[in-house]
Amino acid sequence: MSTTWSVDEHLEDVLQSVHPLDPIELPLPEAQGCVLVEDVMVPVSLPPFDNSSMDGYAVRVADVTGATEEYPAVLSVIGDVAAGSAGLPTVGPGQAARIMTGAPLPPGAEAVVPVEWTDGGSGGGPATSMSPAGAAPEGASGEVRVHRPAAAGAHVRPRGSDVKAGDLALAAGTVLGPPQIGLLAAIGHGAVKVRPRPRVVVLSTGSELVQPGEELTPGRIYDSNSYALAAAARDAGAIAYRVGAVTDDADTLRATIEDQLIRADLLVTTGGVSVGAYDVVKEALSSIGADDADGAAGGGVDFRRLDMQPGKPQGFGAIGPDRTPLIALPGNPVSSYVSFELFARPAIRALRGLKDVPDDARPRVRAALAADGALASPAGKRQFLRGVYDAEKEQVTPVGGAGSHLIGALARADALIVVPEDAVSAEPGDELEVILLG
Repeated sequence: MSTTWSVDEHLEDVLQSVHPLDPIELPLPEAQGCVLVEDVMVPVSLPPFDNSSMDGYAVRVADVTGATEEYPAVLSVIGDVAAGSAGLPTVGPGQAARIMTGAPLPPGAEAVVPVEWTDGGSGGGPATSMSPAGAAPEGASGEVRVHRPAAAGAHVRPRGSDVKAGDLALAAGTVLGPPQIGLLAAIGHGAVKVRPRPRVVVLSTGSELVQPGEELTPGRIYDSNSYALAAAARDAGAIAYRVGAVTDDADTLRATIEDQLIRADLLVTTGGVSVGAYDVVKEALSSIGADDADGAAGGGVDFRRLDMQPGKPQGFGAIGPDRTPLIALPGNPVSSYVSFELFARPAIRALRGLKDVPDDARPRVRAALAADGALASPAGKRQFLRGVYDAEKEQVTPVGGAGSHLIGALARADALIVVPEDAVSAEPGDELEVILLG
């Protein structure tokens, strides 16, 4: 291996070391955002019975054939059928049953005529709504006039028209969002076997950091990285725990990390990975060597330089008795976020069991560079510029400069523009790879 790593080599090293979390069974309210580990089959058809899609009257087709407003079909109303009704009345010749949306189609009925196609039992013109249950059928003279014919099956949702028993409801690998949770509930699953959402602990370092809302004294800056990366972890499907900034003290950092291991499937640190005298993450963790912080063999964090800009200094390894993966990112805001997107987000997807599910990854497209002039790029490095993508024009426009501290430009961007290692500039109109961020 060369003294520097490529972006692809570093990512491969991360993904080879991060494995999907063990499956657990979770009740539906807790399974949102989790990934199914096995196929779920439909045990019961949906809907489980023929039911009405309208408020109206259940009728026989022959009884309403040829019906018009001038010559309505006059039918005897034999009762109400509400959603959840049992002991349904049988609709015979010349009869109708009032029926509500979702109610089972009673025996003998072949179709439903909406209430707007009738007089609603009032003896007058077209109705606009059903009479209250207490007012019909007696309060409506026990008859209904139907002004329009209905074909067999009209306004009826047949049994199994949504899903049929034995069908595949959801395939393994499906991410459970609100519609999927709803389907599982509809087919009677109160719990489901999934890979849980990873717990990601985000920790920033630096004695200069002040928490937002506190007084900003000379020489200090607000801690933005831990907030941005915790939000990015949640956006990637994780449960994020943000730890307040740790001062530039190796022993304090090591103790803080050890305390966080109990609730972490992945640790993400930001800051302190370069070659400065106060780069505390590197000082605290690189000295572990072959042993981790608990003295067990096989742990340790490796710090390396990558052929990329921004984000040259990176660290990765595993610590603690459970070999919890730790990704150490640089401290400049843009460097940390870009690095998170390139390395920590794929690691979270791997923990979720989504490493080989491209539909859940950040989309990558090709787009023409829309710029006023050429953009310089360092030779031998893969550069990631911030940009705004125009899907209609298939163009991407740079936002801000290349500086790794320009968080204002990052906030306006919705894409990363990738300038490859073998390019020293990007000209207007050049077609480049673009990573879409949102």
